[in-house]
Amino acid sequence: MKSKFFLSLSASAVIATLAASPAVTAQTAVPGYHVIHKIPAGGEGGWDYVTVDPDGNRLFLSRGTHAMVIDLGRDSVIGDIPNTLGIHGVALAPELNRGFTSNGRDSSVTIFDYKTLAPIAVVKIPARNPDAIMYDPATKRVFTFNGGTSNATAIDATNGTVVGNVDLAGKPEAGVVDNGRGYVNLEDKNQIAVFDPKTLAVLARWPLAPCEEPSGLAIDRVHQRLFAGCGNKTMAVVDMRTGKVVASPAVGDGVDAAGFDPATQLAFTSNGEGTITVVHEDTPDKYTVVETVPTQRGARTMAVNPKTHRLYTVTAAFGPAPAPTADRPRPRPPMIPGSFVVLELDR
Repeated sequence: MKSKFFLSLSASAVIATLAASPAVTAQTAVPGYHVIHKIPAGGEGGWDYVTVDPDGNRLFLSRGTHAMVIDLGRDSVIGDIPNTLGIHGVALAPELNRGFTSNGRDSSVTIFDYKTLAPIAVVKIPARNPDAIMYDPATKRVFTFNGGTSNATAIDATNGTVVGNVDLAGKPEAGVVDNGRGYVNLEDKNQIAVFDPKTLAVLARWPLAPCEEPSGLAIDRVHQRLFAGCGNKTMAVVDMRTGKVVASPAVGDGVDAAGFDPATQLAFTSNGEGTITVVHEDTPDKYTVVETVPTQRGARTMAVNPKTHRLYTVTAAFGPAPAPTADRPRPRPPMIPGSFVVLELDR
C-alpha cells in the first residue's frame, strides 16, 4: 500500500530533487519490459506452448486441435495446421524445411512444410501423451517428451522414422539440447535428466532442490547454465558442467515456461498469476530479479525472440467457473469465445 505521507516541498524543489536522483533518472531511462501490443488472435480451443520462429518472423500457437500461425510483421493469423488432436507444442527445422507438432491425445507427431504449413505426414509414436517437443540439429532428430509413459521418443526428422525411446523414469516437461547432450525437466522427480540424443542413453539425473515441480527450461549456451522454472515460485539455475544448482531466485506463481536472451543476459519465467519475472545474469553464479512485469491472468506460457529481444505470451478472458460436481470437483472457468490474445512485450 502506498503511504499517504506528503513532503512540504515547493514544486521547484521537488523537480530539483528528482533530477538529482540517480535512481529516478535510471528508472526513467530504462522503463523495463511492458506490454507494447496485443494481437487479438481469437479462435477456439485452449493453448499450451508458444514457439517463435525468428527466421520467418512468425509465432506458432498450439490450440487444442490445431496450430495457429501469426505473422509478427502484420500482427495477423496467416495460417493453420489442422488435425493435431491434443497438440502441446511445435518444433521447427528450417534447414530441412519442416516443422513438427506433438499431438498428445492421439500419441502422434504431425510433420508439416516449414514454408507453406501444408501437412506432410503423421507419425504414430510408441508412447502416450507427447507433450513438449524439440529439434536437435546435430542428430537431425525430433524428440517428444511423453508425460503418459515417462520417456522421450526420438524421430528421424528427415524421413519421419521412429528411432527409439529414452527411458526417463519420470514425467518430462520442457527440454533443451546443446553440444551432444539433451536436458529435460522431470516434474514429478524434481530433477533434470541428461541424455545422449544419439545413443538415447540417460547419462545423469540432477536434483534441483529447493526447486519443486520444474516445468519450463531455458539455456545459456555460452556460460553453460540451465534455467528451470519451478512450481514453488523459484527458478533453479544449474551449472551444466557439474549439475549443481548455483542460484535459486524467486519468481511468480504458476510458472509454465522459461526463456533466456543471450544478448541481454536476461532469464524469464512466465507466471499464470499474470506476471513475467525478469532475472539478470550478473555473473554465471549470481542472479538478480530486476523486475516483475504485469501481463494478464492465465498467461503462463511464453517465447523469447532472440533477434528482436521481444517476449510473447498468450491468454484469454474467462467466465465464472461452473458448480463443482462429483466428476469435476474443481471445474475450470470457461474461456470466453473470441477472447484469445497474444501479448507482445518489449523494453
